[in-house]
Amino acid sequence: MYVPAHFSAPEGSLARLLGAPTASDLVTADGDGFDATPVPFVRIPDGDGGDGRLVGHLARNNPQWRAGAGGGAPAMVIVRGPGAYVSPSWYPSKREHGRTVPTWNYVTAHVHGRLIAHDDTEWTEWAVRLLTERHEGGRPDPWSVDDAPRAFTDGMLRAIVGIEVRIDRVEGKWKLGQNRSEADRAGTAAGLRSEGGAQGAAVAEEMERVERPTR
Repeated sequence: MYVPAHFSAPEGSLARLLGAPTASDLVTADGDGFDATPVPFVRIPDGDGGDGRLVGHLARNNPQWRAGAGGGAPAMVIVRGPGAYVSPSWYPSKREHGRTVPTWNYVTAHVHGRLIAHDDTEWTEWAVRLLTERHEGGRPDPWSVDDAPRAFTDGMLRAIVGIEVRIDRVEGKWKLGQNRSEADRAGTAAGLRSEGGAQGAAVAEEMERVERPTR
C-alpha cells in the first residue's frame, strides 16, 4: 500500500483499528485469480508482543477456506476504519486562491499473513463463541450460543469452517488531511460534522487524533 510518511499510522492506532468489532475483507489468490470475502474477525494479540492473529469463520460452501488447508496460504485482510468525502468548499484556502480539489479522507490497514483453515468443529465453536462474546458482551440482554438448541448449533457448526490469519506485518494509512493547513483541517472537520453523517463525524474525530507533520 502506498503510504506517504505524513499519512502513516499514529502510535497505538493500528491496535485500536484491528480491535474494532467490524467485518474486514479477506483476500487470497490462486491460479484462477483473487477471492475476497467480508469476514467478521476477532484479533488475538501474541503474548510476546507480536501482531497476533485474526480469528473468524467461512461458510463451508465458500471454497476460499480451502486455500488455508494443508499448511496455509498467503492472505491479506483489508480493515477499514471511517471514511468520508471532503468538499473543497470547506477549505478557507478556497476563498483565498481557489487552488483546491475534492478528496476522500479515510483510515485503513492491510494485514498480511497466512490463512489457516480449521476444519474442526471444536475449534470452530471456540471461534464462534469468541465472536459472539465480542459483539454481544456489551448488550443489556446478550445472546449466548447456549441459548440455541444444541442439535441446531451442531448443524450450524457443520456448515462453517474456522479460519485464522497469522499476522506477519501490518500496513496502516491514516489519510486525514495532514498535508493541509490547520485552517483547512478545522474547516474540514466542521464540514464533516455538519454534512457528513455518522461516517463524517467519525472521520472528524480521527482527524483530531493526528497531528500535522512539522516542516
